[in-house]
Amino acid sequence: MSQTITVECVSPQLDGTAIDTVVTLPTFRRPEHLLLTLASLSAQRGAPRFAVIVMENDAEGRAGLDAARPLFEAGAIEGLVLVAHERGNCSAYNAGWATALERFPAMRNLLVIDDDEVAAEDWIARMIATADDLGVDIVGGPQVAKFEAGARTQYENHPVFTPHYRATGKVPILFSSGNVLIRREVLEAMGAPFLDTAFNFIGGGDADFYSRCRERGFRFGWCAEAPVFETVPSRRTEFSWLNARGLRNGAISAIIERRRGGRRGAARRIAKSLALLAASPWRSLRLGLGTRSATIGLYHCQVAIGRLMAEFGQVNEQYRQAERN
Repeated sequence: MSQTITVECVSPQLDGTAIDTVVTLPTFRRPEHLLLTLASLSAQRGAPRFAVIVMENDAEGRAGLDAARPLFEAGAIEGLVLVAHERGNCSAYNAGWATALERFPAMRNLLVIDDDEVAAEDWIARMIATADDLGVDIVGGPQVAKFEAGARTQYENHPVFTPHYRATGKVPILFSSGNVLIRREVLEAMGAPFLDTAFNFIGGGDADFYSRCRERGFRFGWCAEAPVFETVPSRRTEFSWLNARGLRNGAISAIIERRRGGRRGAARRIAKSLALLAASPWRSLRLGLGTRSATIGLYHCQVAIGRLMAEFGQVNEQYRQAERN
């Protein structure tokens, strides 16, 4: 086991050779909601035998570890809790995925859910069935926003809160790791570290990973019937957060294109960014009229500006200060 990973507790008589499905669950300073997420996993129906790996990413506070430990030590949940000592969401995912491969040699399916989400009761079963039916390697599902009291629910149709796809079927690529199934062979082929830790505090490590997976020929699918319900705090409906997220999304797209295109693609990438900037006022106007919200309409402009800002090294590390996210 890497020195950056410490396994803190393991459920009694855990037999990794008897489990073909593992759910990985990163957590950072959300112990109360972590328990809600774990409860939704315990309530799964129709799923095969599965284990859960909780990745505590606050090596100092360890509130998530303290909350989850009694459930695992009592055998109420099968699996283990580890501490990912290197801060950042990509580091937490890498720790969980590497541990899953090592500890569960019979694992065929790895699923991911975040500690601010609650799974539908047949989430695991539907994700596996969709992967089997579509014959794909990676399956995503919707993250349905559930707004906390005080949130501005008039922004529920903002692009940052709406799924990328609506219908179950094969899709060209995915963008988020908050609700996903990944086949073992994908992880083995891509190799550790799976997510680039350069994205630890800006996000987008999952999108970069999917881009590399597509280059390797792996196929993607979508399961509209397997939602997770994401708790959205009121601060995420404030203009400052929505603006920062739009700029960040634009920056991430430019960074990923730069990594894939190399020097030869620089002119093409910048030309695309300028074209998007030129088109963004009209796209924003159409979105604003369609949603009857000027704030939502600004999204396309924010993405276009974020792409250009990234060319000058200006990228917002939205995950650096968790309390502001």
